[in-house]
Amino acid sequence: MDTGGKESWGRAPDAAAIDALARTAITQLPDVFRHHLGDVVLQVEEFADAETLHALDIDDPFALSGLYRGRPVGEKSISDSAALPDIITLYRRALLDEWVESGETLERLVTHVLVHEVGHHFGLSDDDMHALEDAPDP
Repeated sequence: MDTGGKESWGRAPDAAAIDALARTAITQLPDVFRHHLGDVVLQVEEFADAETLHALDIDDPFALSGLYRGRPVGEKSISDSAALPDIITLYRRALLDEWVESGETLERLVTHVLVHEVGHHFGLSDDDMHALEDAPDP
């Protein structure tokens, strides 16, 4: 019986397991993208905090599985040297909830969310990314 890869987990994956999946996904990105991710901090938290949810006008913490905070690559300048690092945060509990609901493998889901946040790092909007995902393969 295919359980979407869930059979490999005896218990819900912890933050370290999600982090490992995300870091593996980064290694599989094309070099041109990986090259620009060297200074991006990757972190895994249980949920987005109340302030973040409020700022994004999100009521349900399970509705946010990942977030990019920073200035997109194309908007950076030399004067940004004292700026905080760019951060990609994955939210473990929201990811696990989506994993159970979607039937997708956890590896594929974490990769999808990570790539989406990397897209924001490169200045793509949610609409841009949805259009790319929906475009037929060449």
